[in-house]
Amino acid sequence: MKYSPGRYVYGLAAIGSGICALVWHDFAAFGDLPHRRILIYIAATIEILGGVAVQWPRTARTGAVALGTIYFLFALLAVPLILAHPLVYNGYGNFFEQLSLASGAVILYASSRAIASARTARLAQIPYYSFGICVVSFALEQLFYLSETASLVPKWIPPGQIFWAIATTVAFALAAIALLTGVMARLAAQLTTAMIIGFELLTWLPTLFAHPHNFSNWSESMETLAIAASAWMVADYLNHSRSR
Repeated sequence: MKYSPGRYVYGLAAIGSGICALVWHDFAAFGDLPHRRILIYIAATIEILGGVAVQWPRTARTGAVALGTIYFLFALLAVPLILAHPLVYNGYGNFFEQLSLASGAVILYASSRAIASARTARLAQIPYYSFGICVVSFALEQLFYLSETASLVPKWIPPGQIFWAIATTVAFALAAIALLTGVMARLAAQLTTAMIIGFELLTWLPTLFAHPHNFSNWSESMETLAIAASAWMVADYLNHSRSR
């Protein structure tokens, strides 16, 4: 299975996230963990080196392992928040956002030509369905925080912020159904990729220009870009599976 062009974006997003963590000495996932500063440096270094590694076929598998491991650990760090506040969806949202990135890393690893095609197909099924579940979470998170989602929509886009908040929530829900059932799954993955890239261009990019010194904006922007890249790799995986 050929590498998806999305891997370049995935790697660049990881590099950007690592650089932001080093500049601001912060990682939202770490909360109040002991030895937080040291953990930030370690995680940022792994992200940067992993992001660089996935740019080349010879080192892509190593980079995918590094990034998949760190993103899965970030997902696990959301579990205490879920247990402490089981009725608040924010913790679940954080978990599935990081899991979607880990899923992208496994799909990237599975796309290595060094793995036999039959084994590749079996290996890629796991992150594919886990990514589909993450898309379910994206829809639920927007639904539970609809007003916050609407506030992120640029006011100049007609017909209004609440319309696009509802429309994108429905789009995530439909995409999740398509991915998990296999009905028009490739189209759903492609449209999901395009929609998330739209979030990046219309919401986060202007925000970065308006508030360039805000760590939260940079962190959210890099995470959005990485999720878009993961969706892109899922789409290319489905395209390859169909052609094969």
